[in-house]
Formats: sequence, structure tokens, C-alpha cells
Amino acid sequence: MRKAGPALLAAVLAFGGAAYGMTRPASADVVAQLSGPQLVADMGAGWNLGNTLEANNNGIPSETAWGNPAVTQAFIDRVRAAGFKTIRIPVSYLGHIGSGPGYTVNAAWLTRIKEVVDYAYSRGLYVLINMHGDGYKSVTGSWLICDAADQTTIKDKYQKVWQQIASKFQTYNEHLIFESMNENFDGQYGNPTQPCYSNINAYNQIFVDTVRRTGGTNASRWLLVPGWNTNIDHTVGSGFVLPTDQNRSSSVPANEQRIMISVHYYDPWDFAGQEDGTITQWGAGATDPAKKSVWGQEDFLDGQMKKVYDKFVTRGYPVFVGEYGSIDKTTYDSTNNRYRADYARAVVATAKKYGAATAYWDNGWNGQHGFALFDRSTGAVTQPGIINAIMSAVGGSQPSSPPTSPPTTPPTTTSPPANPGTGTCRVASTVSAWNTGLTTIITITNTGTTAVNGWTLGFTLAAGQTIVSGWSAGYSPASGAVTATDAGYNGVLAPGGSTTIGYQANHTGNAAAPTGFRLNGATCS
Repeated sequence: MRKAGPALLAAVLAFGGAAYGMTRPASADVVAQLSGPQLVADMGAGWNLGNTLEANNNGIPSETAWGNPAVTQAFIDRVRAAGFKTIRIPVSYLGHIGSGPGYTVNAAWLTRIKEVVDYAYSRGLYVLINMHGDGYKSVTGSWLICDAADQTTIKDKYQKVWQQIASKFQTYNEHLIFESMNENFDGQYGNPTQPCYSNINAYNQIFVDTVRRTGGTNASRWLLVPGWNTNIDHTVGSGFVLPTDQNRSSSVPANEQRIMISVHYYDPWDFAGQEDGTITQWGAGATDPAKKSVWGQEDFLDGQMKKVYDKFVTRGYPVFVGEYGSIDKTTYDSTNNRYRADYARAVVATAKKYGAATAYWDNGWNGQHGFALFDRSTGAVTQPGIINAIMSAVGGSQPSSPPTSPPTTPPTTTSPPANPGTGTCRVASTVSAWNTGLTTIITITNTGTTAVNGWTLGFTLAAGQTIVSGWSAGYSPASGAVTATDAGYNGVLAPGGSTTIGYQANHTGNAAAPTGFRLNGATCS
């Protein structure tokens, strides 16, 4: 997605705020060998820092060019505190690339990209960076054009730019993911054309080969590649060719992949992105048929996600829905935000059902036709209903396989009771360990008959383990007898309800799972 909606006021307002959670070094030389399903589960809810590092002024990238303020650590902390565990950071290079044959990327621009990456990476979040606007014909200075004449020069430039990016982040661990490009296609919204699609496939192969050959963690990190315009039908259909991964590290198990597939989801467009007031409602809960699209409802969404599951997930290639969302049409229909939340909940829940991670598209614009969930200047949440819908959809336990008969109604949430409950509990934990580090994912289930409204989970770490970062809860202290406290959005556990939290820890040889779980003081099974 490119710039959408009115431009924000060009103001940079600094704001304070405590750092959330514990930090870790910006460089890490250990890599968790997460399988595809483990990665998707660990990525949790994702969010896009849109219209920022991909913004440009006459072909020169600048993060404030489209009206959003400069990114700060405090703002990223606010996004993390809202429950997001993955941040996709679109990046353009354009006029910051020097002339051939070296095609040197401006050092200050690479440094700024690194600073913004570190805001999220240092907090234990997953971070995705890509080459975003360089392939748009509508952008001044674009050059990654699949139907341009001189493909030899384009491919040489592409290889050398990605070599510099990959080298810059060579030591970062598995929480950093590279994405080869964004919505690359010939600019015509029709069927793919050849040899344009062949060139897109070639770009993806150059990307994988180049990143792998820079060595270090790049030899085993997860890499994300799109098909034609990140379109689901044109990616699962003929034309898309998976890149080979012959240069990856021998440490990766032979039966596992390290390549992800990128798709975007904005269907039906008349609800999600069309800037008029005709279609403002979506889903089974719509109350006015005249305001609801005649296509693109829950059954269509389920079918699209099943396509990528059947084509890629079943073969070990995780899918990342790198953009989804719907614009604000409350000026036309005051109930619109309800349906925007329903839409977000359904996309996230259905993607999760079919083994895909997701990232909401946020362009920083609040108001008519905007996608924003936060005020970029103050960090305030502006769409709590949509965020709550996302978190409720991603927070439950993952089924072992997609059901054969998809539901006909969207997921629902249970309203919390007025007072806390005191039911019993069940806790399951999974540990993925490597060298001197580990990742632990904990699922808490309320097995009682009364809702729990606000919780703390006590447990004991094995000797020699120290938590270095955590998500979906606050953790204190970092070792020994630890208490995890709910993050607010996941504080209510209805009877039978569950939530998933997790942390990364260092260890001195003992990677055992935590023990002695107690929810609000009650021992859990």
C-alpha cells in the first residue's frame, strides 16, 4: 500500500513515556531455529509503520515527507504496549541510491533505518524491513520496474542495494526478517503479463541469493517474498516461482524452510479502501444490506486464506498477510468502526486458522479515509475497538489443523463480568532453545465457570535462566520466581477462554520449561 488518505500536518512532537519491558543488545549472534508454525505463533499481532520510511519528496525518501512525525522510541513502546509483537517497516531507497556501478546507499539513510529498526528490535519485537516504493511507476525516481527495458542494469542495482542492507544487519537475530519488495507488478490491475512476472521471480531469487551470501545470521534468517502485486490469486496460481534456497546455513534442518510468502488482503475494496460512503458495513453483523458489499464476506475470506494454506503452508512455507485493514468512513456512517473491527477480527482469526501471520496497515492518518490506530504525535490509541478485535483474534490457541467446514459467522468475543472471577486454570508451555538462548510460549486457559478479570501468573524459571524480553505481559523479576502481569487487552479470561504470552531468556545450559504455575495465586494444572 502506498500513501492513502489526506496528509498529516507536518509536525514533529516529542513525547515522553517509560520503556515497556526489558531490552537486549541490538546485535545478537544466536539464532532460534523456529519452524514455520512456531514463527507464525511467535509473531502474534502485527502492525505497519506506514507512510514513514517509504515516504518521499520528489524521489528522495524522508520519513516526514508525507506528514507523519519522526519515529521515536517512546512511540514504538506505545505500539508494543498495545499488544503488537511484530512491526513491518516499509522502506524506500530511490534517490538515496548512488550511481552505478557501486549503487552506494546513502550512509545516513541506512543509519536512520537501523535506528528505527532498533526501536522495535531492542524491545524483543519482530521487525520486517523491505524495499517498498522503488517499484511503483507512480513514484518519482522508481526503478525496480518489471517491464522496463534494461533489466540487466535493474537486477545489478537491486543486488547491490540488498547486499548493503543485508550486510548492515548481518548480526541481528531471527527477530529481523527481510522482505524482497512490496506490491511489484506492471501497474495494470489485470492478469499478470510475461516477461514481467518472470522478472519479479528473478528479483526474488537475486534477493534470496544475495542475503544468504552475506553470511552470519543472514544465512539462516527468514526471508519474505511476494508474488504478483501480493495478490493471493496471482500468487497461488500460475506464474509465481518459489526461489531456491541453496545458500542457506547447514544449521537449518533439511526438512524445514526459511522462506515466507507475502500477500496482502483488502477485499472487498469497496468496503476496505474505496473513498466514498456507499459501502460502510461488512460481515454477518451488517444491519443495512444497501451498505454491505455483494461479495468479499466471511466465506470469501476463508476461501482466500485456504488457498495460501493449501499452496504454501502445507509445504512448510509460512504466509504473512503483510497488509490488511479498512479506512475510516464514520463521516458517512457512524457505525462504521464496528464493522472495521469485525473485519480486522475476521482477517486475523481466519489467517491464524490457516497458519498465517498478519500486520495491520496503519498510514498514520486519523479521520476520514484514514487507516490509523494511533496518534503518531502523542502515542494515544485512537481505535481501541479495532485493536481489541485484533488482539482477541490472535490471542487464542491455534488449532492443529484448519477445520474442513469453515464457520459461517465471524468470531465473537465474550463481554467481561463486573467483578473478577476465581475459576481454576490450565497452563501449557513450549520451549524452543538454542545455544545460550530460548523462547518460551505460554498459553493460559481459564477452566473455571467464572470469568477472570485481571490476572497475574506466577512461575519459577530454571536455574541459570534470565528473561531478556517478553510480550503480552509484564515480567518481574527477570529470574527465579517470576510474576507475569496481564497487558490490559488480555486481562479478561472468560470461562474456557485463553491467552498466549511469551518471553525470551538467556540460559547457562539448562533450557528447562518453567514450573509451578499459579494464576492469581491458584495452582494451575
